[in-house]
Amino acid sequence: MRTLIITAFMSLDGVMEAPGGEEGYRNAGWTYRDIPFDEAAYEIKGREQDEATALLLGRRSYEAFSPVWPEMTEEFAGYNDLPKYVVSTTLTTDDLVDNWGPTTILRSAEDVARLKETDGGPIIVHGSATLGHSLSEAGLVDRYHLLVFPLLLGAGKRLFGTADVDAIPLALTEHEAYGNGVQKMVFDVARKGGD
Repeated sequence: MRTLIITAFMSLDGVMEAPGGEEGYRNAGWTYRDIPFDEAAYEIKGREQDEATALLLGRRSYEAFSPVWPEMTEEFAGYNDLPKYVVSTTLTTDDLVDNWGPTTILRSAEDVARLKETDGGPIIVHGSATLGHSLSEAGLVDRYHLLVFPLLLGAGKRLFGTADVDAIPLALTEHEAYGNGVQKMVFDVARKGGD
């Protein structure tokens, strides 16, 4: 079974929207504008690219990343040739870019569950708040890689959904605090029965 990892920049109050400066959001760019840069805090991002064997995105994140990431060969070289999977009920193959490696459209959480059963290593989910909520509610998330920034942003998309579901126990497997106040937290989902 492949490991599905959700990775996110997150404010202390759980907002993950527009960390790099995407338009249309009041506090856009909060990771770089409001917090001093500390290269050590981003070590996990390089590790993710080295370990990932596939990239899974929701439709909106795909539409935001696909015009930009293929050209960012220095920052995202590890992702450019990986297989991409986009979960969407509306995208068609005509909507996909042709310069970002092989891309497959999945239609449901059940399709993601089948993907997890294939051979291969970790599947990384970037952005994709709505998809992340669905995957968590379906019990498909295995690990969270979080960089938590010392900010309260108030409005914005949250990493964790608000559905009334059973508690999901997490096991902290890695933690580090950096001089700029950012904290790295890696949690494994602690499944019942140890699976």
